[in-house]
Amino acid sequence: MNLRHIFSAALTATSIASWACTGLIATPGATADGSALVTYAADSHTLYGELYHTPAADHPAGSMRAVIDWDTGKPLGEIPQKAHTYTTIGNMNEHGLAITESTWGGRPELEGSGMIDYGSLIYITLERARTAREAIKTMTDLVDTYGYASSGESFTIADPDEVWIMELIGKGASDKGAVWVALRVPDGYISGHANHSRIHRFDTEHKSDTVLYSPDVISFAKSKGYYSGPDADFSFSRAYAVYDAGALRGCDGRVWSYYNRFAPDMNRYLPWILNGAGTPLPLWVKPSRPLTAADLKEMMRDHFEGTPLDMTLDAGAGPYSVPYRWRPLTFTVDSVEYTHERAIATQQTGFSLVAQLRRSAPDLMKGILWFGVDDANTCVYIPMYSCLTSVPHEFAVGNGDLYTISRDAAFWVTNMVANQAYHRYSQMIPDIRRVQRALEDSIQAEVDILYDEVASLDPDVARRFLNDHSAHWARQYVKQYSDLNDYLLVKYLDGNVKREDAPGQFSRNPYGLPEYPQFPGYDNRYYRSIATDPERGEILRVQPIEQQ
Repeated sequence: MNLRHIFSAALTATSIASWACTGLIATPGATADGSALVTYAADSHTLYGELYHTPAADHPAGSMRAVIDWDTGKPLGEIPQKAHTYTTIGNMNEHGLAITESTWGGRPELEGSGMIDYGSLIYITLERARTAREAIKTMTDLVDTYGYASSGESFTIADPDEVWIMELIGKGASDKGAVWVALRVPDGYISGHANHSRIHRFDTEHKSDTVLYSPDVISFAKSKGYYSGPDADFSFSRAYAVYDAGALRGCDGRVWSYYNRFAPDMNRYLPWILNGAGTPLPLWVKPSRPLTAADLKEMMRDHFEGTPLDMTLDAGAGPYSVPYRWRPLTFTVDSVEYTHERAIATQQTGFSLVAQLRRSAPDLMKGILWFGVDDANTCVYIPMYSCLTSVPHEFAVGNGDLYTISRDAAFWVTNMVANQAYHRYSQMIPDIRRVQRALEDSIQAEVDILYDEVASLDPDVARRFLNDHSAHWARQYVKQYSDLNDYLLVKYLDGNVKREDAPGQFSRNPYGLPEYPQFPGYDNRYYRSIATDPERGEILRVQPIEQQ
């Protein structure tokens, strides 16, 4: 597969959504404390960062539940409500079940024509299921009964004991159903998906408690002409997904970067990422050490640093090593197509999370949703507990939106900080990291203590305490980031850098006036690009002038 050819198809064969979400996985046996860890970045240019919440409820017989398309808000229909539904906190529920997704689109003729869109599939299931296996049955029963309304999706489905990846795609206009396969990630391994179908072969000959699939997953592909070989060689991904540069470099590349951070010998998969050659990226690998929630938070901030795809090093990074690229990601120069990298961390994220699901934790802390809004690279992850009964005001639905600035909304204060850094990244990011890490380290230290303290408290007292804990740190986050925004504006005003005696203490001369600022200029790579510019370099070169 030639790289230039696959890039030429990137924008036509891959939907806009396929540049979207990233989901990373660490199974309980691959983590330091036995937690299942899963991440999600809801990357959309039109999604506001807020925390969804529905309380547990009992419903009268005959009640109906509305189905609303998550992406568009369009009503799709109604389904019978369950007698009892569980509390949901974002993409997690009170039982420590977490479900996330990434869209890969797939064959366009298979766009679903049923009632249940992928977002409703997640949030309805969180209201109804307690474990990952219950969730898989609930999700597949919903699409069997009411039909599927979206394109191809990968779902992470996790509880404190196990993590599954399920891939599902509709059957097109003539059949409202879907075909799907779900695999349990082996304990002790890490995995991930990022807008490309990742399941290839799976065991279709032996019954197993680690492999589940729709009865017609292979026969349907054969009937449509997507596959003609023996069942044992069937690849779900090859049959139903679209392969192009977006799918490989832009999507599998993000999972590769995760593997590369924590597992050895990952460079052997670079040919697959760069040009579709060699061995496909495996669905899971064994990490070289146990991972922590902090590791997953940092991974969500990745821009391929330290790899051949490092976004701080190419020309697009400019004079301040900026690891961000504005859309579109592909562009043409002299009839040749090029690309910017698409990293895990990106500016258009609405919200992101690290779900920490731990069997040995007290029941009220069995699930912790470390929740962040806007760019994962610059956000602070605040713990939202599985017993949450209300959402902190700073993250609440209705506190601002994409067209309405709210200065006590976490989304907007994070955006204010991030958007300053996008222009002078190498200079500002150390100041942001200082505040960000101090907050996250303080929060983590308290959470480590709470595991023991909460276990000894009356459940009602513990629930109130944990609600207050989330609310307290939400307030602290917004306050400190509001101050950080002002600090960055003052320190880096007009392209200068004000001198400091200590962070936030700007230097003054003996007479109380501001010290003369520093003039940091640009990096040497940028100066060299000017000097070697064939059109402007010579014009800008300083010419020697003879003294008269």
